[in-house]
Amino acid sequence: MNKIKVENVMSNTYVIVDGLMTVAEGILLAKQKQVKELIIKKRDDDDEYGIVLLNDIAKKVLMQNRSAERTNIYEIMTKPVLSVSPDMNIKYCAQLFERFGISRAPVLRHGEIVGVVSYNNIVLNGMTGFGY
Repeated sequence: MNKIKVENVMSNTYVIVDGLMTVAEGILLAKQKQVKELIIKKRDDDDEYGIVLLNDIAKKVLMQNRSAERTNIYEIMTKPVLSVSPDMNIKYCAQLFERFGISRAPVLRHGEIVGVVSYNNIVLNGMTGFGY
Protein backbone atom coordinates (compact mmCIF):
# COMPACT_ATOMS: atom_id res chain seq x y z
CA MET A 1 0.00 0.00 0.00
CA ASN A 2 1.19 3.48 -0.82
CA LYS A 3 2.11 5.70 2.09
CA ILE A 4 1.30 9.17 0.85
CA LYS A 5 1.49 11.79 3.56
CA VAL A 6 -0.78 14.75 4.14
CA GLU A 7 2.13 17.13 3.45
CA ASN A 8 2.31 15.73 -0.10
CA VAL A 9 -1.30 16.64 -0.92
CA MET A 10 -2.18 19.63 1.29
CA SER A 11 -2.74 23.16 0.08
CA ASN A 12 -0.23 25.76 1.16
CA THR A 13 -2.80 28.50 0.61
CA TYR A 14 -4.60 29.47 3.82
CA VAL A 15 -5.66 32.60 5.65
CA ILE A 16 -5.38 33.26 9.38
CA VAL A 17 -7.70 35.98 10.68
CA ASP A 18 -8.63 37.64 13.95
CA GLY A 19 -11.90 36.47 15.48
CA LEU A 20 -13.14 40.05 15.69
CA MET A 21 -13.19 40.35 11.89
CA THR A 22 -16.73 40.67 10.56
CA VAL A 23 -18.20 37.91 8.44
CA ALA A 24 -18.51 40.42 5.57
CA GLU A 25 -14.76 41.13 5.76
CA GLY A 26 -14.09 37.40 5.96
CA ILE A 27 -16.13 36.72 2.82
CA LEU A 28 -14.19 39.36 0.88
CA LEU A 29 -10.86 37.98 2.10
CA ALA A 30 -11.83 34.38 1.27
CA LYS A 31 -12.86 35.47 -2.23
CA GLN A 32 -9.67 37.48 -2.73
CA LYS A 33 -7.38 34.67 -1.51
CA GLN A 34 -9.51 31.93 -3.14
CA VAL A 35 -9.87 29.85 0.03
CA LYS A 36 -12.87 27.93 1.35
CA GLU A 37 -12.07 28.39 5.02
CA LEU A 38 -10.77 31.00 7.42
CA ILE A 39 -8.49 29.94 10.26
CA ILE A 40 -9.00 31.99 13.41
CA LYS A 41 -5.77 32.78 15.19
CA LYS A 42 -5.02 31.92 18.78
CA ARG A 43 -5.48 34.70 21.30
CA ASP A 44 -2.48 33.47 23.32
CA ASP A 45 -0.20 30.44 23.69
CA ASP A 46 -2.77 28.55 25.78
CA ASP A 47 -5.54 29.06 23.21
CA GLU A 48 -6.45 26.91 20.19
CA TYR A 49 -7.14 27.73 16.55
CA GLY A 50 -10.70 28.04 15.27
CA ILE A 51 -12.14 27.59 11.77
CA VAL A 52 -15.00 28.96 9.70
CA LEU A 53 -15.94 27.26 6.44
CA LEU A 54 -17.88 29.04 3.72
CA ASN A 55 -20.79 26.66 4.31
CA ASP A 56 -20.75 27.73 8.00
CA ILE A 57 -21.39 31.28 6.81
CA ALA A 58 -24.32 30.12 4.68
CA LYS A 59 -25.81 28.08 7.54
CA LYS A 60 -25.09 30.35 10.50
CA VAL A 61 -25.47 33.78 8.94
CA LEU A 62 -27.45 33.70 5.68
CA MET A 63 -29.98 31.02 6.68
CA GLN A 64 -30.51 32.59 10.11
CA ASN A 65 -31.06 36.09 8.68
CA ARG A 66 -28.04 37.52 10.50
CA SER A 67 -26.14 40.51 9.17
CA ALA A 68 -22.69 39.68 7.78
CA GLU A 69 -21.63 43.25 8.60
CA ARG A 70 -22.67 42.92 12.26
CA THR A 71 -21.60 39.33 12.94
CA ASN A 72 -18.03 38.62 14.02
CA ILE A 73 -16.18 35.54 12.82
CA TYR A 74 -15.71 34.28 16.39
CA GLU A 75 -19.50 34.05 16.79
CA ILE A 76 -19.78 31.34 14.13
CA MET A 77 -16.42 29.57 14.31
CA THR A 78 -15.78 25.99 15.33
CA LYS A 79 -13.22 25.86 18.11
CA PRO A 80 -11.07 24.03 18.86
CA VAL A 81 -10.48 22.98 15.29
CA LEU A 82 -9.56 19.37 14.56
CA SER A 83 -6.10 19.41 12.99
CA VAL A 84 -3.83 16.82 11.42
CA SER A 85 -0.10 16.21 11.22
CA PRO A 86 1.74 16.65 7.91
CA ASP A 87 3.18 13.16 8.49
CA MET A 88 -0.25 11.47 8.65
CA ASN A 89 -1.06 8.94 5.93
CA ILE A 90 -3.85 10.28 3.67
CA LYS A 91 -5.86 7.09 4.22
CA TYR A 92 -6.02 7.78 7.96
CA CYS A 93 -6.73 11.44 7.32
CA ALA A 94 -9.76 10.46 5.22
CA GLN A 95 -10.89 8.07 7.97
CA LEU A 96 -10.57 10.87 10.54
CA PHE A 97 -12.64 13.18 8.34
CA GLU A 98 -15.34 10.52 8.03
CA ARG A 99 -15.38 9.73 11.73
CA PHE A 100 -15.79 13.35 12.79
CA GLY A 101 -17.96 14.52 9.88
CA ILE A 102 -15.55 17.12 8.58
CA SER A 103 -14.28 17.81 5.08
CA ARG A 104 -11.11 19.81 5.71
CA ALA A 105 -8.63 20.55 8.47
CA PRO A 106 -5.58 22.68 9.15
CA VAL A 107 -2.24 20.90 9.06
CA LEU A 108 -0.09 21.67 12.11
CA ARG A 109 3.62 21.08 12.61
CA HIS A 110 4.95 21.91 16.09
CA GLY A 111 1.72 23.79 16.88
CA GLU A 112 1.93 26.06 13.83
CA ILE A 113 -0.24 25.92 10.71
CA VAL A 114 1.65 24.84 7.59
CA GLY A 115 -1.31 24.16 5.30
CA VAL A 116 -4.88 22.93 4.93
CA VAL A 117 -6.00 19.51 3.71
CA SER A 118 -9.40 18.54 2.33
CA TYR A 119 -11.07 15.55 0.72
CA ASN A 120 -10.47 17.31 -2.60
CA ASN A 121 -6.72 17.50 -1.91
CA ILE A 122 -6.63 13.84 -0.91
CA VAL A 123 -8.48 12.62 -4.00
CA LEU A 124 -7.08 14.97 -6.65
CA ASN A 125 -3.48 15.13 -5.38
CA GLY A 126 -3.10 11.82 -3.58
CA MET A 127 -4.97 9.21 -5.56
CA THR A 128 -3.83 9.98 -9.10
CA GLY A 129 -0.92 7.97 -10.36
CA PHE A 130 -0.30 6.21 -7.06
CA GLY A 131 -2.07 2.92 -7.65
CA TYR A 132 -5.32 3.76 -5.88
